[in-house]
Amino acid sequence: QAQLVESGGGLVQPGGSLRLSCATSGSIFRFTVMGWYRQAPGKQRELVATMSSGGTTNYKDSVKGRFSISRDDAKSTLYLQMNSLKPEDTAVYYCNAMDFRNTYWGQGTQVTVSS
Repeated sequence: QAQLVESGGGLVQPGGSLRLSCATSGSIFRFTVMGWYRQAPGKQRELVATMSSGGTTNYKDSVKGRFSISRDDAKSTLYLQMNSLKPEDTAVYYCNAMDFRNTYWGQGTQVTVSS
């Protein structure tokens, strides 16, 4: 089993920045893929960005060039740097991780982009 704990959400004005963090229990090397998903009110959960254990990244088209996924292996933490935020980025953001047996989710952190 693994636990994922997100932090860093909040209220930000359009054009602003936030950095989300996802702290994992145990070693981050156990996961084959980690990523960030989001769910806006009335919409399905969607993939935002992923990073494989080898460092390959993948982004939703609408966040390319604005968001950046990274990880700190020593801290067993995954990050999502979000720049040039738009109102349509408003959602609950979830951390996700998969090992060879299971898929894990964090509890989510709210990001609200509004003036």
